[in-house]
Amino acid sequence: MATETIKKKKTTTRIKKPKHWKVLFHNDNVTPMDLVISILRAIFKHDYPTAEKITMQVHNEGIGVAGVYNYEVAEQKGIEATTMARTEGSPLRITLEEDK
Repeated sequence: MATETIKKKKTTTRIKKPKHWKVLFHNDNVTPMDLVISILRAIFKHDYPTAEKITMQVHNEGIGVAGVYNYEVAEQKGIEATTMARTEGSPLRITLEEDK
């Protein structure tokens, strides 16, 4: 009987790091700054100076980054922030954008 040599091909699996997503707050002429600060502190766990800085960025530039997370966390925080804003009667617009 002849002995066969079997060559095994080596495979490499590469695992990609999960993408990150920015949670963005958009400026409007209705939402009070105090509410934006409250949402940033309650849901995104920012301290007061950081929440105030983000709020001013939203006010002055029209958009600001509340935080950067993996998709599931960003989506959940966006939903929680929107719910909190709507509960207070605010039309605050919150969107997600892939962080590049």
